[in-house]
Amino acid sequence: MNNKRRARGQAGVTLIEMLVVVTIIALFAAVVAPRMLRKTDTARATAARQQVNSFMTALGTYKLDTGLFPTNEQGLQALRVKPQGVNQWQGPYLPQEIPVDPWGRPYAYKYPGEHGDEPDVISYGADGQPGGDGINTDIVSWKSQ
Repeated sequence: MNNKRRARGQAGVTLIEMLVVVTIIALFAAVVAPRMLRKTDTARATAARQQVNSFMTALGTYKLDTGLFPTNEQGLQALRVKPQGVNQWQGPYLPQEIPVDPWGRPYAYKYPGEHGDEPDVISYGADGQPGGDGINTDIVSWKSQ
C-alpha cells in the first residue's frame, strides 16, 4: 500500500515544473526568433540576387540567338514565349514560367538599361519601392552584391 502512494505521487508533473519548462521555451523563443527573422530576409535577398543572375544569363543567350535584347514591351516574357517578328528565337530560355520576386512582386525590366549596354533587371526589395536600406534594398542586375 505504501508503494502505491509513492508511485501515485511521482507519476504526475507539478505546476512548478510546467511553469519552468514554459518559461525556458519562452526565453528561447525570445532570443532565437529575431535571429531567424533576419535570416529569412537575408535568404529572400539571396534568392532575388540568384534569380536576377539567372535572368541575365538567359537574356545573354537570347541576344546571342536573336541579335537583340527583348524590348520593354516584350519584357522577360520573351524568355519563355517567342515574340512576334523575332527571328532565330531558340527558346524557351528559362525552364519555368517567369517567377515573381521573393516578396511576391514582378521583376522590373528596362531596355535599353540605364547602367550600360545590357538590360536592367530589378527587384525593389521588401517595400516594393525604388531605393531603400536593409531589407528594402533594391536587388539590381548591374551590381554584384
